[in-house]
Amino acid sequence: MSLIRRQFLTRAAVAGSVLGAPVIANAQSAKFNWKMTSAYGKGSPFYMDGPGSATDLAKRIREMSDGRLNIQVFGAGELIPAFEGFDAVRAGTVEMNHANAYFWTGKTAAAQYFTAVPFGMNFQGMNGWLYDGGGIDLWNEVYAPFGMVAMPCGNTGVQMTGWFKKEIKTVADLKGLKMRIPGLAGKVYANLGVDVKVLPGGEIFPALERGVIDAAEFVGPFQDRRLGLHKAAKNYYTTGWHESSTVSELLINKAAWDKLPKDLQAIVSNASAACNVISEGWCQRANSEAMEDLIKNQGVIARPLPDDVIKALKVETDKVLADGLKDPMTKKVHDSYMSFKAKYDRWSEISEEAYHLKVRG
Repeated sequence: MSLIRRQFLTRAAVAGSVLGAPVIANAQSAKFNWKMTSAYGKGSPFYMDGPGSATDLAKRIREMSDGRLNIQVFGAGELIPAFEGFDAVRAGTVEMNHANAYFWTGKTAAAQYFTAVPFGMNFQGMNGWLYDGGGIDLWNEVYAPFGMVAMPCGNTGVQMTGWFKKEIKTVADLKGLKMRIPGLAGKVYANLGVDVKVLPGGEIFPALERGVIDAAEFVGPFQDRRLGLHKAAKNYYTTGWHESSTVSELLINKAAWDKLPKDLQAIVSNASAACNVISEGWCQRANSEAMEDLIKNQGVIARPLPDDVIKALKVETDKVLADGLKDPMTKKVHDSYMSFKAKYDRWSEISEEAYHLKVRG
């Protein structure tokens, strides 16, 4: 190679690196200001306040990105009503929403599987399916027609069946009962004659207290005590048949997501995964303390549902799930979930279940 040609190539390489530098620098210095709404009221523990909450997620993303992605968090009713997050993110009114996928049943039935399935998997199993069993990929496939992506960002662990003004002794006691209960479980109860209501968290206590509803499910001991549900009903049924692991959803407008540099996308994904684990850990501590207080100090009667009632709920659950398989996308998600569950159940029987039944002191 001639001396002149070598000098030309060297100068071209230097010039190229100099010209490329501002592009890289601009990408790494660009700042994004986003809005995130929630289905839950401002200050709500777990959902809006505390470890793993929406505000904690926003704080982690801001700190991990060194202020390059700032997310302003709005509680239910502050910017939009509680259950309008799906439409707001889809329209690009806000970039994010923090809620539960089963609120969007009317938009796409398959979304329910990404919150909780009655008689479904626990926290460990659900995370296995989502992170390593193709669950998150399916979640995004479900939302692709709507121009959105999603990921898990929290989990309550097993929930409680809920609060009942009257004792439930038989399946017949459910008929005509007015109950706040969302998701697939609501359809199951409806099959057994329950008058199902879907109410935001802030409306549950006054409705239960005034007799607008006869029973209510919310989350678990800590959250339920905070709403004062134990003051309106004393029968607390603990069998978490309907939501053995309840996932919080971070819903993101895909056009906005695609504008984020790859490192900021990674920060959002990893912060969400962190909150998924951290929030569930918080629930274990908070619920154990709250349940003890409810039983010892608040006059609450805590017990599982009768076996015959559980059996009836399981029969109706199978019918509800089977009915949903008429939709091809729901069937695809269902088959994936149940295939993973079958394998996980076999493993759980000789690991977690064996430990709790035979090993734990």
